[in-house]
Amino acid sequence: MTGQQQMAVTEDDIQALVDGRLHGADAAAVEAAVAQDAVLAARVAGLRADRAALRAALASKAAEPVPARLRAATRRPTRSWQASWGGAQLAAGLVILAVGLGGGWVLGRQGAVGPQPVVVAGFAQAAQLAHAVYSVEVAHPVEVGAADEGHLMAWLSKRLGRTLQAPDLRARGYALVGGRLLPGSTGAAAQLMYEDASGARLTLYVAAVEGGETAFRFAQGSEAASLTWVDAGMGFAVSAALPRARLLPIAEDVYHALAL
Repeated sequence: MTGQQQMAVTEDDIQALVDGRLHGADAAAVEAAVAQDAVLAARVAGLRADRAALRAALASKAAEPVPARLRAATRRPTRSWQASWGGAQLAAGLVILAVGLGGGWVLGRQGAVGPQPVVVAGFAQAAQLAHAVYSVEVAHPVEVGAADEGHLMAWLSKRLGRTLQAPDLRARGYALVGGRLLPGSTGAAAQLMYEDASGARLTLYVAAVEGGETAFRFAQGSEAASLTWVDAGMGFAVSAALPRARLLPIAEDVYHALAL
């Protein structure tokens, strides 16, 4: 990256910049490229705002001791962490990982061992495409309706190879419409659809993704926004035409309902 002008900024560059993993000339080059693109600059600003808000919200958890079950990880940091973090930064990353697993969150890439950002970005795009295609359907928005929820979840669980349940989002104003089976990049994928009183729809997309846990990742598409994460090899994406501030608490509810 060093010395390039008007460089092509990759997803890895963006995430590294937001996470503070770029330094010196590399950081300056990416910052300069971002500054030349108003849309990209707005996205980076939003990611930084999300990061700051999540850290502030769970600051008290960060002060708690590392759980005993995670101490082995602190003694044996992975090779990728060692390559990208100095001693003090590595320790901070491990604390964030402990906060994430202890409190139901994985807050940052520093402490998360998971898919590369491009994989997560591709998963978000697949979820948003499925949302755009089916959320506008009037006659056949789902294959199996909420009236047959038991059959629907048993079918999707069998095809995905893991027990899946439909999170109850009525407290957020969304009722289950039903769901469908979709093709994913590595096998079967599932989509659950919800609808509020105005008819606005929200979807949950689930499919296998190689890797461990990742942070919540916000992605803004042309038709909807998504919050995605990976837990124990399964990817999840909550998509709706909502701003991140409204989508985040819904994604939190879904995460806790489906946490392995």
